[in-house]
Amino acid sequence: MNARVLVGALVAAGVIGTGAAAYRGQLEAPFAQAHASPVVVAGVAASAANPSSTNLPLNGFSALVKQYGPAVVNVSVDGTRKVSAEMPDMDGLPDIPGLQEFFRGFGGRGMPRNPRGNNGEVPMRGLGSGFIVSEDGYILTNAHVVDGAEHVNVRLTDRREFKAKVVGVDKQTDIAVLKIDAKSLPAVKLGRSSEANVGEWVVAIGSPFGFDNSVTAGIVSAKGRPLPDSSYVNFIQTDVAVNPGNSGGPLFNLAGEVIGINSQIYSQNGGYQGISFAIPIEVALNVKDQIVKHGKVSRGRLGVTVQEVNATLADSFGLDRPRGALISSIDAGGPAAKSDLQVGDIILKYNGTPIEHSSDLPMLVADAPLGKTSSIEVWRKGSTKTLSVATAEAKPVEKVATNDGASPKGRLGVAVRPLTSDERKENGGKGGLVIEQVGGAAARAGIREGDILLAINGTPVTTTEALREHVAKAGKSAALLIQRESRQLFVPVELG
Repeated sequence: MNARVLVGALVAAGVIGTGAAAYRGQLEAPFAQAHASPVVVAGVAASAANPSSTNLPLNGFSALVKQYGPAVVNVSVDGTRKVSAEMPDMDGLPDIPGLQEFFRGFGGRGMPRNPRGNNGEVPMRGLGSGFIVSEDGYILTNAHVVDGAEHVNVRLTDRREFKAKVVGVDKQTDIAVLKIDAKSLPAVKLGRSSEANVGEWVVAIGSPFGFDNSVTAGIVSAKGRPLPDSSYVNFIQTDVAVNPGNSGGPLFNLAGEVIGINSQIYSQNGGYQGISFAIPIEVALNVKDQIVKHGKVSRGRLGVTVQEVNATLADSFGLDRPRGALISSIDAGGPAAKSDLQVGDIILKYNGTPIEHSSDLPMLVADAPLGKTSSIEVWRKGSTKTLSVATAEAKPVEKVATNDGASPKGRLGVAVRPLTSDERKENGGKGGLVIEQVGGAAARAGIREGDILLAINGTPVTTTEALREHVAKAGKSAALLIQRESRQLFVPVELG
């Protein structure tokens, strides 16, 4: 199989989810600032992110690793994973971390089938990396590292281990926030990816294949790299060796500052082949701050679909060169539909910021204050126009607190979110919680992803907090009122 694929670099002997370590899809398509110091290489002056306030050498990384390595942690998870009759059983493979999930990425050709011959759940385990961002125990990692996990454990370099709470996850940026009950922990120094230069040295620390605190180094190969299914992230591309288990680990500059989170690799065989991608730290910190403060991530939306402007399109629309974001469709009832924006407009600036690529727009809109009127410059029929559009809130897809002991995850086995205002209108004004992930007791009872949970034991539920409270007070079973498409039904659940 020669398809080029992006791989979410999570390791395991049985990795969580259906794509945590397998292929992520075919590739088609304010903190201390680093002050530059002049360095002469072959008579040419160059800059390096090595502030005079540090003593880190330019020809080695030992001081960096000694100082900040203790803030990098190993993240291990366990839980259950859904399998089907078509899912191959991998028990015949050697017990090499990541190997079983690697072959699952190929569809298990030539491998024995699930011996049970039916749908069900099997135990799974996984490993990843993370790093401590505050002395009181907040940790950043990738969302795919903890996706579906029932238990998350964190191990420090001094071999202390802690049970971690998943404070929240944001799948759209692949960021998860963990919390451990500890004080005076070693924490990383946070930097700015925007200050990094292409060609600059960078260092990764993580747990590839379970080898804790492994160090690899390389350079920044490119910045602002959009990838498929990553509308809200323009990645840092590096040639740092990143392998299964490095996911969620930090990417350092030579100042010892974290500028990114290692997340994906570009590979033809599932292993590192010279190209890796990191999420800019600014993106991760924005997500972390929203999750810690509000329990969710809110983003703005315009309600448009945009595409890249190539040379042919630029010529067709009379644009001087390929740039901007071409509007190919407008959502009915969305903010753009209530404005003067039209299909065929090319967005050149958003609130004064130039749009060079279509991938630049979603991040700017996502970060815009909700309800604020934004200025948009568009190219239309040979000239520019400036329009105003109010930003609305995007439909949330985040799941919060999926493994908290007080949450319904352990007994009921669901991850939920409240209905959006649009969904409530479509649902006749009814409230409820959308079930976005299901396992354990709920899965055994026949609850499905996409079902809307209206009530538990006759009491309506509209918030995750209310659901936790009712599940905690329930006995050995509970009656869930579920709406599935156009019908309602009660589903009895034997609680775990």
